[in-house]
Amino acid sequence: MSILNNISLKPYNTFGIDVMAEQFAGFESQAELVYILEQAKTTTPTLVLGGGSNILLTKDVQGLVLKNEIKGIKILEETDDYVLVQAGAGEIWHPFVRKCIEKNYSGIENLSLIPGCVGASPMQNIGAYGVEIKDIFYSLDAYHLQDKRVDTIKKEDCNFGYRESAFKRKWKGEYIILNVTYKLSKHPQFHVEYGAIKEELEKMQIDNLSIKAISDAIINIRSSKLPDPKIIGNAGSFFKNPTIEKTQFEKLKSVFPHIKGFTIEGNIDKIKVAAGWLIEQAGWKGFREKDYGVHKNQALVLVNYGSATGAQVFDLSTRIIHSIEDKFGITLEREVNIL
Repeated sequence: MSILNNISLKPYNTFGIDVMAEQFAGFESQAELVYILEQAKTTTPTLVLGGGSNILLTKDVQGLVLKNEIKGIKILEETDDYVLVQAGAGEIWHPFVRKCIEKNYSGIENLSLIPGCVGASPMQNIGAYGVEIKDIFYSLDAYHLQDKRVDTIKKEDCNFGYRESAFKRKWKGEYIILNVTYKLSKHPQFHVEYGAIKEELEKMQIDNLSIKAISDAIINIRSSKLPDPKIIGNAGSFFKNPTIEKTQFEKLKSVFPHIKGFTIEGNIDKIKVAAGWLIEQAGWKGFREKDYGVHKNQALVLVNYGSATGAQVFDLSTRIIHSIEDKFGITLEREVNIL
């Protein structure tokens, strides 16, 4: 629980960016968190890290950096139809997913192999292959830094959106998430329509569909497209898929007939465009300059090949944004948090 001074954050972010933290401490419980804040004489840590998988550090961090290491998985409630599973915010996401799958708890399988920790899942409303956290989220407990209390926050109060939540907007910097509870089903409803899941399941020669088979298929797909952060520094998808008016999409389609877009449920006048397709068409896929670039297999992923700085990666993202604006008239938004 001791506070360390002048610590490199390179091991604590999946981009592998080497910046220094003025103060650094990990905590494994609410009591340890409170103690550290008292020792540091602050109620406003500069940064709270989980898996460090959705952040780009562009400079040294002044003030206190906290590492959330709260572990533990338990069942809060169980019926014939569903189960409420609570996990500590510091639990690593993918092993948690696999444990739920082993128990045949359904709803979380499409989110397999997403990097990071449990605590980041509601903050970011993480999603993949047709499923988002909002689909399985029940509640969370979070420590309010200023008022020094624990609040239980329900789904309806989180303002979930596309890679958005109240924790990134109106409550930004106010809370530290302690645990998250998910409502998972005992009666699987398979989601295999998105992406290449069906194709991969056929390749795997799956006869009896199961949540484990879907998870395995998604692991195969993600592994083939996305670089392992332990080998090549990255934060997964760097940009959000932009949403544009249907009329604008139709105009673009007349010029770029192969443009990829998806209708948005509940809004027939909007189209979500595949950012990876835009970036690839603009010629960025596989781009490399010095030790930073765009991954050769997935244009959404910016990478650090070893010694890149956060500023270099950020500058590359800005160049990509400008090129997409020039070519398509669409403004990309970064999904990764920038500090």
